[in-house]
Amino acid sequence: MKDESTNLVGQAAGATNAPSLPAAVDRATFQAELDRLRVREKAHTREGDAIAAARRRLPMVEVAADLTLTGPHGPLTLLEAFEGRRQLIAYYFMWNPGRPAPEQCEGCTGYTTQVAELSYLHSRDITYAVFCQGPYYEGVRYRDFMGWDMPWYSAHASLDTLLVGRHIGMMHLVCYLRDGDRVFETYWTTRRGVEAMDYSYALMDLTVYGRQEPWEDSPPGWPQQWQVDGSNLRTGGRPIAQWSRLEAGRSDDLSAGP
Repeated sequence: MKDESTNLVGQAAGATNAPSLPAAVDRATFQAELDRLRVREKAHTREGDAIAAARRRLPMVEVAADLTLTGPHGPLTLLEAFEGRRQLIAYYFMWNPGRPAPEQCEGCTGYTTQVAELSYLHSRDITYAVFCQGPYYEGVRYRDFMGWDMPWYSAHASLDTLLVGRHIGMMHLVCYLRDGDRVFETYWTTRRGVEAMDYSYALMDLTVYGRQEPWEDSPPGWPQQWQVDGSNLRTGGRPIAQWSRLEAGRSDDLSAGP
């Protein structure tokens, strides 16, 4: 089965109920409307800066530095996952143990696919790593199938402590700080908070039709066929990003052991 991610576009283009269009105006009118919107965009940016400033002033909570993870060479500690850097950002990847690649999390697949270049984080003394919530050898085979090269660990053995007070099995983005051999948690977020990793949605938000999802406040007649139930990040029964990997000849078999 081929990637069906372009099918809806073709269907919409040839359909009699094609999406509605914005009003067509002259350049001066368009620019005047955009200038009014720009005032709100700048206010939004400044508020984001203020929230980030408040985030930098949060207190922190100590986490046991010797909590166990599993990596390519066996067990390692949370402290070792810093790779000697001062800070660590960990993405807690949802996992369905024993299930094949098409049944793995479409959201985590989508977000992780967009983390492509770590050198800028490294230049600011920040390590980025995925903490898979399932077995290491299943998860790392998925990482290899997807072609990701970020550090990948299983946090399964320590989830009760690492995610204390939170929903284990849900996606989380957690920030840590190292002070010598001590580790502290400084921030965490979940659900839409992990959109910090996602440039695709950010770019969609700049377009006239947005994300094309029903929850959006859009004018009548705007396309909103992408239901937010997992199908919005899947085509042909798989997470969208898997199709290009299959077409490249990669195996999606996750069943092989260590």
